[in-house]
Amino acid sequence: MQNIIISNDLSADMKRVLEGKNTEQIFILCDENTARLCLPRLLEAAPQLKDRPVKVIGAGDAHKHIDTVVEVWRWLQEQGATRWSTMINLGGGMVTDLGGFCASTFKRGMNYVNIATTLLGAVDAAVGGKTGFNFNGLKNEIGVIRESEYVVEDTTFFCTLDRANLISGMAEMLKHALISDEQRWKELMAYDMDTFDLKALSPLLEKSINVKEQIVAEDPYEQGKRKALNFGHTFGHAFESFTHEIGRPALHGYAVAWGMVAELYLSYVTLGFPKATLLEATHLIREQYGKLEFGCKQYDHLYELMTHDKKNVQKGEINFTLLGGIGDIRIDQHVSRQLVEEAFDYYLG
Repeated sequence: MQNIIISNDLSADMKRVLEGKNTEQIFILCDENTARLCLPRLLEAAPQLKDRPVKVIGAGDAHKHIDTVVEVWRWLQEQGATRWSTMINLGGGMVTDLGGFCASTFKRGMNYVNIATTLLGAVDAAVGGKTGFNFNGLKNEIGVIRESEYVVEDTTFFCTLDRANLISGMAEMLKHALISDEQRWKELMAYDMDTFDLKALSPLLEKSINVKEQIVAEDPYEQGKRKALNFGHTFGHAFESFTHEIGRPALHGYAVAWGMVAELYLSYVTLGFPKATLLEATHLIREQYGKLEFGCKQYDHLYELMTHDKKNVQKGEINFTLLGGIGDIRIDQHVSRQLVEEAFDYYLG
Protein backbone atom coordinates (compact mmCIF):
# COMPACT_ATOMS: atom_id res chain seq x y z
CA MET A 1 0.00 0.00 0.00
CA GLN A 2 1.30 3.46 -0.91
CA ASN A 3 2.38 5.94 1.72
CA ILE A 4 0.21 8.97 0.95
CA ILE A 5 1.17 12.26 2.58
CA ILE A 6 -1.24 15.20 2.50
CA SER A 7 1.40 17.78 3.26
CA ASN A 8 1.05 20.87 5.41
CA ASP A 9 4.82 21.15 5.85
CA LEU A 10 6.69 20.17 2.70
CA SER A 11 10.13 20.47 4.32
CA ALA A 12 9.27 18.08 7.14
CA ASP A 13 7.49 15.66 4.82
CA MET A 14 10.33 15.57 2.28
CA LYS A 15 12.73 14.86 5.14
CA ARG A 16 10.57 11.82 5.95
CA VAL A 17 10.50 10.72 2.29
CA LEU A 18 14.27 11.02 1.88
CA GLU A 19 15.21 9.49 5.24
CA GLY A 20 17.66 6.63 4.80
CA LYS A 21 18.11 7.26 1.07
CA ASN A 22 21.43 7.86 -0.64
CA THR A 23 20.78 11.27 -2.19
CA GLU A 24 23.49 10.52 -4.76
CA GLN A 25 21.08 8.00 -6.23
CA ILE A 26 18.04 10.29 -6.53
CA PHE A 27 16.88 11.60 -9.92
CA ILE A 28 14.16 14.16 -10.60
CA LEU A 29 11.73 14.14 -13.52
CA CYS A 30 9.52 17.11 -14.34
CA ASP A 31 8.01 18.81 -17.37
CA GLU A 32 8.65 22.29 -18.75
CA ASN A 33 5.91 23.80 -16.58
CA THR A 34 6.75 22.11 -13.30
CA ALA A 35 10.48 22.80 -13.81
CA ARG A 36 9.62 26.50 -13.87
CA LEU A 37 6.75 26.71 -11.39
CA CYS A 38 7.23 23.86 -8.88
CA LEU A 39 10.86 22.67 -8.86
CA PRO A 40 12.15 25.81 -7.04
CA ARG A 41 9.68 25.17 -4.20
CA LEU A 42 10.70 21.51 -3.95
CA LEU A 43 14.41 22.39 -3.84
CA GLU A 44 13.75 25.04 -1.20
CA ALA A 45 11.91 22.47 0.93
CA ALA A 46 14.53 19.75 0.29
CA PRO A 47 17.90 21.51 -0.22
CA GLN A 48 19.68 18.14 -0.23
CA LEU A 49 18.25 17.66 -3.73
CA LYS A 50 19.74 20.86 -5.20
CA ASP A 51 22.64 19.14 -6.96
CA ARG A 52 20.69 16.14 -8.19
CA PRO A 53 20.16 15.55 -11.94
CA VAL A 54 16.87 16.88 -13.34
CA LYS A 55 15.27 15.66 -16.55
CA VAL A 56 12.82 18.11 -18.13
CA ILE A 57 10.38 16.69 -20.68
CA GLY A 58 7.76 18.41 -22.81
CA ALA A 59 4.53 19.38 -21.05
CA GLY A 60 1.13 17.96 -21.93
CA ASP A 61 -0.32 14.70 -23.18
CA ALA A 62 1.18 15.23 -26.62
CA HIS A 63 4.54 14.19 -25.10
CA LYS A 64 3.20 11.08 -23.36
CA HIS A 65 4.59 8.64 -25.92
CA ILE A 66 7.28 6.02 -26.45
CA ASP A 67 9.89 8.52 -27.69
CA THR A 68 9.73 10.36 -24.34
CA VAL A 69 9.96 7.04 -22.49
CA VAL A 70 13.13 6.13 -24.41
CA GLU A 71 14.52 9.61 -23.77
CA VAL A 72 14.03 9.16 -19.98
CA TRP A 73 15.49 5.63 -20.01
CA ARG A 74 18.53 6.91 -21.89
CA TRP A 75 18.96 9.75 -19.39
CA LEU A 76 18.75 7.38 -16.42
CA GLN A 77 21.35 5.14 -18.03
CA GLU A 78 23.69 8.06 -18.78
CA GLN A 79 23.33 9.33 -15.19
CA GLY A 80 24.30 5.94 -13.77
CA ALA A 81 20.96 5.07 -12.18
CA THR A 82 20.65 1.56 -10.72
CA ARG A 83 17.91 -0.69 -9.38
CA TRP A 84 18.56 0.90 -5.98
CA SER A 85 18.01 4.45 -7.22
CA THR A 86 14.88 6.54 -6.65
CA MET A 87 13.17 8.77 -9.18
CA ILE A 88 11.05 11.70 -8.00
CA ASN A 89 8.24 12.48 -10.43
CA LEU A 90 7.27 16.12 -9.94
CA GLY A 91 4.20 16.95 -11.96
CA GLY A 92 0.68 16.16 -12.98
CA GLY A 93 -0.72 12.91 -14.32
CA MET A 94 1.35 12.91 -17.49
CA VAL A 95 4.62 13.08 -15.51
CA THR A 96 3.62 10.59 -12.80
CA ASP A 97 2.18 8.11 -15.34
CA LEU A 98 5.16 8.22 -17.68
CA GLY A 99 7.76 8.61 -14.94
CA GLY A 100 6.27 5.75 -12.96
CA PHE A 101 6.45 3.53 -16.03
CA CYS A 102 10.06 4.47 -16.75
CA ALA A 103 11.08 3.80 -13.14
CA SER A 104 9.11 0.54 -13.00
CA THR A 105 10.83 -0.86 -16.09
CA PHE A 106 14.36 0.58 -15.90
CA LYS A 107 16.77 -2.09 -14.57
CA ARG A 108 13.63 -4.18 -13.96
CA GLY A 109 12.28 -1.68 -11.48
CA MET A 110 13.63 1.12 -9.31
CA ASN A 111 11.76 3.00 -6.58
CA TYR A 112 9.89 6.16 -7.38
CA VAL A 113 8.09 8.93 -5.51
CA ASN A 114 5.19 10.96 -6.94
CA ILE A 115 4.83 14.60 -5.97
CA ALA A 116 1.50 15.68 -7.41
CA THR A 117 1.42 19.28 -8.62
CA THR A 118 -2.07 19.26 -10.14
CA LEU A 119 -5.45 18.52 -8.60
CA LEU A 120 -6.12 15.89 -11.26
CA GLY A 121 -2.82 14.16 -10.55
CA ALA A 122 -3.43 14.31 -6.82
CA VAL A 123 -6.79 12.54 -6.89
CA ASP A 124 -6.12 10.23 -9.82
CA ALA A 125 -2.83 9.45 -11.55
CA ALA A 126 -0.43 9.80 -8.62
CA VAL A 127 -2.37 7.31 -6.48
CA GLY A 128 -2.90 3.61 -7.18
CA GLY A 129 0.17 2.50 -9.11
CA LYS A 130 -1.15 2.69 -12.67
CA THR A 131 1.64 3.85 -14.97
CA GLY A 132 1.96 4.09 -18.72
CA PHE A 133 1.92 6.10 -21.90
CA ASN A 134 -0.24 6.64 -24.97
CA PHE A 135 0.35 4.47 -28.02
CA ASN A 136 -1.02 4.37 -31.56
CA GLY A 137 -3.64 7.01 -30.80
CA LEU A 138 -5.00 5.28 -27.68
CA LYS A 139 -4.83 6.60 -24.13
CA ASN A 140 -2.48 4.77 -21.69
CA GLU A 141 -2.34 1.77 -24.02
CA ILE A 142 1.02 0.56 -22.67
CA GLY A 143 1.82 0.39 -18.97
CA VAL A 144 2.25 -1.57 -15.76
CA ILE A 145 0.65 -1.46 -12.32
CA ARG A 146 3.34 -0.75 -9.72
CA GLU A 147 2.86 1.61 -6.80
CA SER A 148 5.21 4.43 -5.89
CA GLU A 149 6.95 4.34 -2.55
CA TYR A 150 5.38 7.66 -1.54
CA VAL A 151 2.80 10.09 -2.87
CA VAL A 152 3.23 13.64 -1.61
CA GLU A 153 0.34 16.06 -2.08
CA ASP A 154 0.66 19.74 -1.20
CA THR A 155 -2.23 21.98 -2.25
CA THR A 156 0.06 25.03 -2.44
CA PHE A 157 1.29 23.65 -5.77
CA PHE A 158 -2.27 24.05 -7.09
CA CYS A 159 -1.88 27.84 -6.91
CA THR A 160 0.06 27.54 -10.17
CA LEU A 161 -2.99 26.10 -11.98
CA ASP A 162 -5.51 27.94 -14.10
CA ARG A 163 -9.22 27.33 -13.62
CA ALA A 164 -9.45 24.82 -16.47
CA ASN A 165 -6.89 22.56 -14.80
CA LEU A 166 -8.55 22.93 -11.41
CA ILE A 167 -11.96 21.84 -12.67
CA SER A 168 -10.29 19.07 -14.68
CA GLY A 169 -9.16 17.61 -11.36
CA MET A 170 -12.58 18.19 -9.85
CA ALA A 171 -14.07 15.78 -12.41
CA GLU A 172 -12.26 12.83 -10.80
CA MET A 173 -13.51 14.00 -7.40
CA LEU A 174 -17.06 14.02 -8.76
CA LYS A 175 -16.49 10.47 -10.00
CA HIS A 176 -15.22 9.35 -6.60
CA ALA A 177 -18.32 10.83 -4.96
CA LEU A 178 -20.67 9.07 -7.37
CA ILE A 179 -19.05 5.68 -6.74
CA SER A 180 -18.96 6.13 -2.96
CA ASP A 181 -21.91 7.72 -1.15
CA GLU A 182 -24.59 10.41 -1.12
CA GLN A 183 -22.85 12.50 1.54
CA ARG A 184 -19.71 12.99 -0.54
CA TRP A 185 -21.84 13.89 -3.56
CA LYS A 186 -23.76 16.50 -1.54
CA GLU A 187 -20.50 17.97 -0.21
CA LEU A 188 -19.14 18.41 -3.72
CA MET A 189 -22.42 19.87 -4.95
CA ALA A 190 -22.09 22.48 -2.19
CA TYR A 191 -18.50 23.37 -3.09
CA ASP A 192 -18.11 26.63 -5.03
CA MET A 193 -16.25 25.70 -8.22
CA ASP A 194 -16.20 29.35 -9.28
CA THR A 195 -13.99 30.55 -6.41
CA PHE A 196 -11.96 27.36 -5.75
CA ASP A 197 -11.02 28.01 -2.14
CA LEU A 198 -8.07 25.62 -1.72
CA LYS A 199 -8.40 25.60 2.08
CA ALA A 200 -12.01 24.43 1.79
CA LEU A 201 -10.98 21.96 -0.90
CA SER A 202 -8.33 20.23 1.23
CA PRO A 203 -10.67 18.03 3.37
CA LEU A 204 -12.69 17.12 0.25
CA LEU A 205 -9.46 16.17 -1.51
CA GLU A 206 -8.43 13.92 1.36
CA LYS A 207 -11.81 12.15 1.34
CA SER A 208 -11.61 11.69 -2.42
CA ILE A 209 -8.14 10.18 -2.20
CA ASN A 210 -9.39 7.85 0.53
CA VAL A 211 -12.09 6.52 -1.81
CA LYS A 212 -9.51 5.55 -4.41
CA GLU A 213 -7.01 4.30 -1.83
CA GLN A 214 -9.53 1.93 -0.24
CA ILE A 215 -10.63 0.51 -3.59
CA VAL A 216 -7.03 -0.01 -4.76
CA ALA A 217 -6.11 -1.71 -1.47
CA GLU A 218 -8.94 -4.23 -2.00
CA ASP A 219 -8.15 -4.85 -5.67
CA PRO A 220 -4.68 -3.60 -6.69
CA TYR A 221 -4.62 -5.32 -10.10
CA GLU A 222 -8.15 -4.46 -11.28
CA GLN A 223 -9.62 -7.96 -11.13
CA GLY A 224 -12.89 -6.76 -9.67
CA LYS A 225 -13.83 -3.77 -7.51
CA ARG A 226 -11.11 -1.48 -8.86
CA LYS A 227 -13.04 -1.38 -12.13
CA ALA A 228 -15.34 1.04 -10.28
CA LEU A 229 -12.68 3.68 -10.92
CA ASN A 230 -13.29 3.30 -14.66
CA PHE A 231 -16.70 4.96 -14.34
CA GLY A 232 -16.90 7.72 -16.95
CA HIS A 233 -13.72 6.60 -18.65
CA THR A 234 -15.04 4.33 -21.42
CA PHE A 235 -16.82 7.18 -23.17
CA GLY A 236 -14.30 9.62 -21.70
CA HIS A 237 -11.21 8.04 -23.25
CA ALA A 238 -12.96 7.88 -26.64
CA PHE A 239 -13.87 11.56 -26.36
CA GLU A 240 -10.31 12.40 -25.30
CA SER A 241 -8.71 10.48 -28.18
CA PHE A 242 -11.14 12.14 -30.60
CA THR A 243 -10.17 15.63 -29.40
CA HIS A 244 -6.52 14.82 -30.10
CA GLU A 245 -7.37 13.58 -33.58
CA ILE A 246 -9.18 16.79 -34.48
CA GLY A 247 -6.40 18.97 -33.12
CA ARG A 248 -8.33 20.36 -30.15
CA PRO A 249 -7.02 18.22 -27.26
CA ALA A 250 -9.21 18.28 -24.16
CA LEU A 251 -7.91 18.02 -20.62
CA HIS A 252 -8.42 14.52 -19.22
CA GLY A 253 -10.87 15.63 -16.53
CA TYR A 254 -13.08 17.34 -19.10
CA ALA A 255 -13.27 14.13 -21.12
CA VAL A 256 -14.10 12.11 -17.99
CA ALA A 257 -16.83 14.59 -17.05
CA TRP A 258 -18.34 14.31 -20.53
CA GLY A 259 -18.04 10.52 -20.28
CA MET A 260 -19.90 10.50 -16.96
CA VAL A 261 -22.89 12.23 -18.57
CA ALA A 262 -23.15 9.44 -21.16
CA GLU A 263 -22.54 6.63 -18.66
CA LEU A 264 -25.02 8.06 -16.14
CA TYR A 265 -27.58 8.01 -18.94
CA LEU A 266 -26.83 4.32 -19.59
CA SER A 267 -27.08 3.73 -15.83
CA TYR A 268 -30.48 5.42 -15.76
CA VAL A 269 -31.85 3.45 -18.74
CA THR A 270 -30.48 0.03 -17.82
CA LEU A 271 -30.19 0.05 -14.02
CA GLY A 272 -32.67 2.67 -12.81
CA PHE A 273 -30.13 5.25 -11.66
CA PRO A 274 -32.18 8.13 -10.18
CA LYS A 275 -33.30 10.56 -12.86
CA ALA A 276 -33.01 13.55 -10.51
CA THR A 277 -29.31 12.84 -9.89
CA LEU A 278 -28.72 12.24 -13.60
CA LEU A 279 -30.19 15.65 -14.39
CA GLU A 280 -28.30 17.32 -11.52
CA ALA A 281 -24.97 15.88 -12.70
CA THR A 282 -25.72 16.67 -16.35
CA HIS A 283 -26.53 20.29 -15.53
CA LEU A 284 -23.39 20.73 -13.43
CA ILE A 285 -21.11 19.19 -16.03
CA ARG A 286 -22.58 21.14 -18.93
CA GLU A 287 -22.31 24.35 -16.91
CA GLN A 288 -18.72 23.81 -15.79
CA TYR A 289 -17.17 21.75 -18.60
CA GLY A 290 -19.09 22.81 -21.67
CA LYS A 291 -19.72 20.22 -24.34
CA LEU A 292 -17.65 18.41 -26.95
CA GLU A 293 -19.20 19.11 -30.32
CA PHE A 294 -19.62 16.22 -32.74
CA GLY A 295 -22.40 14.84 -34.92
CA CYS A 296 -23.99 11.52 -35.77
CA LYS A 297 -21.43 11.08 -38.57
CA GLN A 298 -18.79 10.62 -35.83
CA TYR A 299 -20.77 7.96 -33.91
CA ASP A 300 -19.17 5.05 -35.78
CA HIS A 301 -15.65 6.29 -35.13
CA LEU A 302 -16.29 7.06 -31.45
CA TYR A 303 -17.83 3.61 -31.02
CA GLU A 304 -14.75 2.07 -32.67
CA LEU A 305 -12.47 3.95 -30.26
CA MET A 306 -14.48 2.52 -27.36
CA THR A 307 -14.03 -1.04 -28.65
CA HIS A 308 -10.26 -0.54 -28.35
CA ASP A 309 -10.48 0.49 -24.70
CA LYS A 310 -7.96 -1.51 -22.68
CA LYS A 311 -10.63 -2.45 -20.11
CA ASN A 312 -12.42 -4.65 -22.64
CA VAL A 313 -12.02 -8.39 -22.20
CA GLN A 314 -13.00 -9.53 -25.70
CA LYS A 315 -12.31 -7.79 -28.97
CA GLY A 316 -15.29 -5.73 -30.10
CA GLU A 317 -17.11 -6.03 -26.75
CA ILE A 318 -17.30 -2.85 -24.65
CA ASN A 319 -17.04 -3.20 -20.87
CA PHE A 320 -18.78 -0.48 -18.85
CA THR A 321 -18.82 0.35 -15.18
CA LEU A 322 -22.32 1.68 -14.47
CA LEU A 323 -24.25 2.72 -11.36
CA GLY A 324 -27.59 1.56 -9.98
CA GLY A 325 -27.44 4.60 -7.70
CA ILE A 326 -24.77 6.64 -5.95
CA GLY A 327 -22.39 4.06 -4.52
CA ASP A 328 -24.20 1.15 -6.20
CA ILE A 329 -21.41 0.02 -8.51
CA ARG A 330 -22.07 -2.48 -11.33
CA ILE A 331 -18.90 -3.60 -13.11
CA ASP A 332 -18.60 -5.51 -16.40
CA GLN A 333 -21.83 -4.18 -17.87
CA HIS A 334 -22.64 -4.58 -21.57
CA VAL A 335 -25.22 -2.67 -23.55
CA SER A 336 -26.38 -2.68 -27.15
CA ARG A 337 -24.86 -0.41 -29.75
CA GLN A 338 -28.26 1.24 -30.06
CA LEU A 339 -28.11 2.28 -26.39
CA VAL A 340 -24.57 3.61 -26.83
CA GLU A 341 -25.85 5.79 -29.68
CA GLU A 342 -28.77 6.88 -27.49
CA ALA A 343 -26.19 7.94 -24.89
CA PHE A 344 -24.42 10.02 -27.56
CA ASP A 345 -27.79 11.60 -28.36
CA TYR A 346 -28.41 12.38 -24.68
CA TYR A 347 -24.92 13.79 -24.28
CA LEU A 348 -25.39 16.15 -27.21
CA GLY A 349 -28.70 17.17 -25.64
